[in-house]
Amino acid sequence: MDETIYLRLRHRIRVNPGFTVKLSHIAQIHAPSGIQETLLDTPVQTISKADGNTVVIDMMKIISSIKKKVPDAAISPVGPAATIVEVAAKKRYLPILFFMLIWILLFLGSALGIINFHEDVDMRAAQEKIYYLITGIRDNTPLMFQIPYTLGLGAGMVIFFNHAFKKKFNEEPSPLEVEIFNYQQDIDHYILLNENKENMKHFDHP
Repeated sequence: MDETIYLRLRHRIRVNPGFTVKLSHIAQIHAPSGIQETLLDTPVQTISKADGNTVVIDMMKIISSIKKKVPDAAISPVGPAATIVEVAAKKRYLPILFFMLIWILLFLGSALGIINFHEDVDMRAAQEKIYYLITGIRDNTPLMFQIPYTLGLGAGMVIFFNHAFKKKFNEEPSPLEVEIFNYQQDIDHYILLNENKENMKHFDHP
């Protein structure tokens, strides 16, 4: 009977403190029907407060747990070599006044950024010149040009970020989502290298 166990770890899971992580939580397993259910229910680690916000469960630890259950099994790992366990923190609700303060600061900062950009490139003079070229009329406040430009600026930002409040226009990720994804990948890579105790060992020279 072939007792090869195929094992694929999940990249990241999220649990509460005190949660007992079982093999079924962190891995996909394909094994002979007689032992698969037993393996899926195998406890790997209980998360405690001392573990902090993140715990890295290494493939070797999982193989060790499986070998205790099925000593003669051949294990064939596929995919990631470790799983990041994120320990959920207690939710804290942001006071409405604090939220409004942050919103106002972001709004003013964005507005000042746009205003300063337009002043740097002398957008007003450019609009007046374009208006004169189109109509042949000199106007210091070409509202016929400025109002559509302002509306287009807002619409362009909405289209660029692919969001209008909670609604997305299509399934394509926005540039902001891509940057957040890349940032999360860098964080995960750092955690896998630095939080995994098996990756860092210190030996005293004799």
